Amino acid sequence: MSPYPEIDTTKAHSARVWNYWQGGKDNYPVDREVGDYVLQAYPEMVGAARADRQFLIRAVTHLADERGVRQFLDIGTGLPTHDNTHEVARAVAPDVRVVYVDNDPMVLAHARALLTGQALSEVHYVDADLHRPDTVLSAAREHLDFSQPIGLTILGTMGHTPDTEQAYAVVRAYVDALSSGSFLALCDGTDTSAPMVEAARRWNETAAIPYHLRSPREIEGFFVGLDLLEPGVVSAPFWNPAKTEVGSVTEADQYCGVARKP
Repeated sequence: MSPYPEIDTTKAHSARVWNYWQGGKDNYPVDREVGDYVLQAYPEMVGAARADRQFLIRAVTHLADERGVRQFLDIGTGLPTHDNTHEVARAVAPDVRVVYVDNDPMVLAHARALLTGQALSEVHYVDADLHRPDTVLSAAREHLDFSQPIGLTILGTMGHTPDTEQAYAVVRAYVDALSSGSFLALCDGTDTSAPMVEAARRWNETAAIPYHLRSPREIEGFFVGLDLLEPGVVSAPFWNPAKTEVGSVTEADQYCGVARKP
């Protein structure tokens, strides 16, 4: 039996559509068809998807470089493209340990190929449902030291949990397991423009896994009890942009923040 799951190329796949928007090559015609259907309503979606990735790069770099974080737990990692968490963190410190978590069959296939091909001894993949924190944390503890600070990243993921209180509870379960001095970096889509709302409607009309937009205030709710780093919860391009970007960044319907656990 093949260790890789069979991939259905007849139905649009959320991770592959997101990969398409980010300029990746791991997608099929059906994914591009759905992606283009959404783009008709919201052409800025490509920019929003890339803003999410750029936030990841800046947040992970900040945590590894300026906060000394040497462990990362990436929940809902999605398909690998470029500048993945381990690549960004290891550009700062080669000894960084990273655990990726997802339960999507296609993501699993790509993760196995990536980790085998690069022989990354301190980079691991956990095949588990993020809504089962106990299972995820048990597996992550095999590779990460939870007595030391960990950078928890959850990007573009919690929108797939429609009930906001449930989404808060899931994130809180992960944060509660972390030591003092750990960090949460979170980014998700927001209902901050009419075109984005229409894009979400089209997505939910055609994609297998619906996506629920939240308000910026609801995004802030994920950080209750934590110490938000400056500039707080903001549109992704405005979270500590590089000096070369200042004056050229534009708002995206993706809000984010990074916070420290006291």
